[in-house]
This record gives sequence, structure tokens and C-alpha cells, in this order.
Amino acid sequence: MVCRTITFGNFKGGTGKTSNCTLSGLEFAKKGYKTLLVDLDPQANATNLYLKTKENLDGDLVTFKETLMAAIKEKNLQKIIIPIKENLDLLPSAADFSLYPRYMEQVKTNYVDRVHYFDSLLSALKEKYDIILIDIPPTISLLTDSALYTSDYCVIVLQTQERSLQGAEAFIKYIQEQVIDQFGAPTLEVLGILPVLLKNGAPVDNSTLQTAHEIFGTENIFDITIRNMERIKRYDLTGVTFKDRFDKKVQEVYQEVTKEMIQRWEEIENE
Repeated sequence: MVCRTITFGNFKGGTGKTSNCTLSGLEFAKKGYKTLLVDLDPQANATNLYLKTKENLDGDLVTFKETLMAAIKEKNLQKIIIPIKENLDLLPSAADFSLYPRYMEQVKTNYVDRVHYFDSLLSALKEKYDIILIDIPPTISLLTDSALYTSDYCVIVLQTQERSLQGAEAFIKYIQEQVIDQFGAPTLEVLGILPVLLKNGAPVDNSTLQTAHEIFGTENIFDITIRNMERIKRYDLTGVTFKDRFDKKVQEVYQEVTKEMIQRWEEIENE
């Protein structure tokens, strides 16, 4: 099976990128795809969520001695991979990953070469996985550029508010004008825009979603909309849990999200 690498992005923070990335990873793994989540955000929210999830699943509290930054310096990402559950692994981040741009200034003098560098490290892992999902910070930075360059697809996570809409517009423009045109990303395409409701049924949310359809085209908006669910917010504190009907409801939503992601990349690849 061909490995597909997918980054979740938006230049507006707090839109739910990490939640959608991590929950999609769990569902891809459940579907039988050998999945790796790559946390390229020094805040390490995806890392913390998955480590808590692992503890919920098997009682194993994991601490890692060697960070992503150290693994990059040693040119060996494989050595720090943490198994989370069957078919799901994590490449964890930590605060010192914020030093990556400064480190790359010493490694490569040309910025485009710095953008390409992480792809050369990740390529060895692409041989071992069906799906690689990348969580990134909501900033224009070498971290974001590196993630997008190595990706086949990007999912734009759109929270239904004006600033998130503006962030999505800017993100798509940046992908085309910088990552594809300037940095030469070989395979990157926008898989679609995934709407996340700030409030269920609120007029502002409905209006923002309608505007998104007008700006981006209905065909580019995911059919499924992620509704405001308190259980998803709680996962940041507890890790993903698997205890009751509220957990099951979240899982059912992301079964549909991942199903639509598969449909979308199949449509693109069959054109």
C-alpha cells in the first residue's frame, strides 16, 4: 500500500487541528491502516494527548528520554517512535523542538534546502506506514513549511468563526504561492476543508459555514461537520477514553471523517 502523508492546518490557533488529527489517527488505525502521528508542534499537545490515551488503554505511563530534536540531530527518527495501540505509533514532540529552525540554519544555508530536509528524514518511515498524519503549529514557520512540503495532502480545519475563515483562506493561498510554487512541494494537494462548529445551531456558525461554501466551493468542503462536543474538549486533559456512549459518539463521528478522507483521496488519485 502507498503511504499517504496528511497535514492538518490553519493559520488560526485553537481551531481543533490537534483534536482532529489525533482522533483521525485512532480511527485510521482501527480501520487497519498502519498509522504514524508526527507531532511537529513544540507545544506537544498531540504527544501529551496520545501518551494519556496509551495510559488509558494499557495502563502504561510512557516517558521518553530522547526528544525529536535529538533524533533529528542523529538523523534517526525511528529510534524515538512510541507505540500507542495496534496500528498506531507516535513520533513525539517536546519543547526543545522550537530550536529546529535555529539548528537548520547551521545545517543548510539555503532556506528551500531547510524546508526539504525533514522530508529526507521522514522518507525512511514512509516505507513502514500506510498513513502519516502531521500536527503543526498555527504559524508561518520552517516547521509548517517542512510538514507541508513532505505531505501529499492537507486538511484545512475550519472553526466556524471569522478569524478561522480568514486563517483558512490565508493557509490555502500560502500552500499554493509558497509551498508549491516557491518550495516545489512535489505532491501536495488540499484534501478538503473540515468544518468544526463553535456552537451547535448558532446563527454566526451557520453564516460562517455558508460563507465558506461560497468562497471555497461546496465540493471542497467536507460533507461531515464536526459538532461541538464536550467530550472532545475533555480529551486534552484525560487523553481519549473508551468508556461510555459519549466516547462511542465521538468515535462514530471520526469513523465518518476518515471514511470521507479516504473517498476524497481516491477521487483525486483516480482523476
